[in-house]
Amino acid sequence: MLKRTSIKHINSILKKNPDWKILDIGCGYRANENANVVADVQDFSELYKNKKFVRINNKILPFQNNEFDFVIASHVIEHVEDFEFFIKELERISSKGYIELPTRLEDNLVFENKIDHIWWFCFDDISNQLLASKRNQLLNPFITVSMIKLLETAFRESLVIELSWDKNIEYKIDNKIMNEDFKKISFFKIIKKFFSKNMRTLLKK
Repeated sequence: MLKRTSIKHINSILKKNPDWKILDIGCGYRANENANVVADVQDFSELYKNKKFVRINNKILPFQNNEFDFVIASHVIEHVEDFEFFIKELERISSKGYIELPTRLEDNLVFENKIDHIWWFCFDDISNQLLASKRNQLLNPFITVSMIKLLETAFRESLVIELSWDKNIEYKIDNKIMNEDFKKISFFKIIKKFFSKNMRTLLKK
């Protein structure tokens, strides 16, 4: 079962269960504070000396079946070429976890996302499914990763998808948006029109 949540709620649950074995996979430089095992394709062992660090070298994750009580995958799945296999691996090593993804809006706003994001995701609240499609650039990006983190403090629900799962992760591949004829939107044209409209309004007063 897959449903919306928040990292604040998830952290409160993890803090109440200090005996859980918790994995943060794709931890990068900012692993979840409640994780006692962290893993990444890069070597961050020196950064996480107070946690067990595991280096990931291939598609099959180096963990036993049901090894963890909880697994966190924050801003990871959009990078994975074979995300379906990755999801099966998450389900294999744990029975529950937390997934965090950029919304399609955030994905398009950030410069760096053009380089290494492969997939787009959105959440269907009716079917409780994660909808996946190949990434499409519809906006001219104009924000850095550090800038988007600042915006997330006020607009998090518009920029981040936060999901918890129990037993399995329901998803569907839907490439419909890739087959439609979208004209790329220029942010600078939008701003120009915005100021032009406001200027005309001011002149009328």
